[in-house]
Amino acid sequence: MNIKIEKLIKQFAKLPRVGTRAATRIVIGLLQDKTGRAESLANALLDASKSIHPCSVCGVLTDGDVCEYCSDSVRKNGQLCMVRDLSDVLVIEKSGVFHGRYHVLGGSLSGVNGVTPDDLNIANIPARIKNENIEEIIFALPNTVEGKTTQQYIISSIGNMGVSFSELASGVPLGGDLDYIDDGTLTLAFGGRKKL
Repeated sequence: MNIKIEKLIKQFAKLPRVGTRAATRIVIGLLQDKTGRAESLANALLDASKSIHPCSVCGVLTDGDVCEYCSDSVRKNGQLCMVRDLSDVLVIEKSGVFHGRYHVLGGSLSGVNGVTPDDLNIANIPARIKNENIEEIIFALPNTVEGKTTQQYIISSIGNMGVSFSELASGVPLGGDLDYIDDGTLTLAFGGRKKL
């Protein structure tokens, strides 16, 4: 196989949830397309990589200093939803079940993978609680050992700041990611969330 094609396949295969087979289909499809889709994709990706960065408040990717969720005054309702990454925000937004603000941690604590609290977006949580009058923190983290460890670390590090903590109710399977949960299940999980 051509070295340039192999290099492209390897780059696509490094993307989350994209294996070698899918990467091969994507690359071959783009290279055989005669509509200019590959060039449009390359230009859009280059433009986004230069202008998109984490929101200075919550960590959601944006092209401004503050994202659309943090700048929306309607969302200032005292609720802060802790999520692992941007894909979780997109899943929750698609369901329409949550109308507060988000906090993207950028991962989960993991001794095996060497992810420590310093690697996550945790340091500014107490300031957000104070500055945004947060009354409830909702954990929408994966139902895994890493997700539970991260949740417990955040609760213990915040201490007594007068906030209540809750987590999504049943419906989120053990080891499950929000990406694989349908809107109805997510709505039930938010509605039946448990106090911690």
